[in-house]
Amino acid sequence: MKNILVTGGAGFIGSNFIFYMFRKHPDYRIVCVDSLTYAGNLHTLESLLSKENFRFVKADITDRKAIFSLCEEEKFDAVVNFAAESHVDRSIENPEVFLKTNILGTQVLLDAVNKYSIPRYHQVSTDEVYGDLPLDRKDLFFTEATPIHTTSPYSASKASADLLVQAYIRTFKTPATISRCSNNYGPYQFPEKLIPVMFVKASNDEKLPVYGEGANVRDWLYVDDHCKAIDMILENGKIGEVYNIGGHNERTNLEVVKTILQTLGKGEDLITYVTDRPGHDMRYAIDPQKIKDELGWFPETDFDSGIALTLKWYKDNKAWWENILSGEYKDFNEKAGN
Repeated sequence: MKNILVTGGAGFIGSNFIFYMFRKHPDYRIVCVDSLTYAGNLHTLESLLSKENFRFVKADITDRKAIFSLCEEEKFDAVVNFAAESHVDRSIENPEVFLKTNILGTQVLLDAVNKYSIPRYHQVSTDEVYGDLPLDRKDLFFTEATPIHTTSPYSASKASADLLVQAYIRTFKTPATISRCSNNYGPYQFPEKLIPVMFVKASNDEKLPVYGEGANVRDWLYVDDHCKAIDMILENGKIGEVYNIGGHNERTNLEVVKTILQTLGKGEDLITYVTDRPGHDMRYAIDPQKIKDELGWFPETDFDSGIALTLKWYKDNKAWWENILSGEYKDFNEKAGN
């Protein structure tokens, strides 16, 4: 049985990863660390809190004493770091918190891995460290050899963390890998990101704000496909390597918004165009050939299927996102997290 530390596990991708791992490896023990900031929702993990092989610990990954104490106690076989501030608009408003969590938190985890001889560390990163691609060059894709070229405080903080991981691999022989994924979507995504925001607003017949002309292109990756890739990297990934994880599902933001409206039977008159985000990246597109060739991973969920599953989940789980919008989830975090 493996004992895995999952940081940021009360967030969107981290919680989906925990659910995936218990489905795939029911005998594993998983310890979830999350500081339960605004985007952490312990209610998501409520069904796991009574499991003998699951443990939740409220802690900040920048808290060296708490992380070291936990690693000494648990003797983990692997650490998977999802913990990160990830919203670009928030990083423009307040860069400092992104630098603290995403860089210094990563350093604490790496130091813990080295001190307690943890066999594996995996850093979950983003394709945004590569910057963006022009809209008129559909032949261009991000590969693992694409130079880092950040365009927001968020992507700069994630790129810094990646460089730190690579430095630790070389200097300290830390047994680490890195993955860089495209835009994830699926259940339990905090309603500040594009798809859940637009779903909620459309459901309430509110105006749907679209940046600029909505021409920005993203490569959409269904979250379960991402979780499967990370599991495969943990099992068979080569130490020191970077793996790009992409969905080959490129859509403009406007196309995504129109798909949501069509699914909900709402008119496009709800769309309103707003001033574009400063430094807004135009196009993300990942070439996942390396992970396919080396580990046999490929995205199994096309966008049409994935968005249908996602929107159905939000329809069927109205109480989940209403608790977030009302702020009630913070009360649950406070009670269950202590």
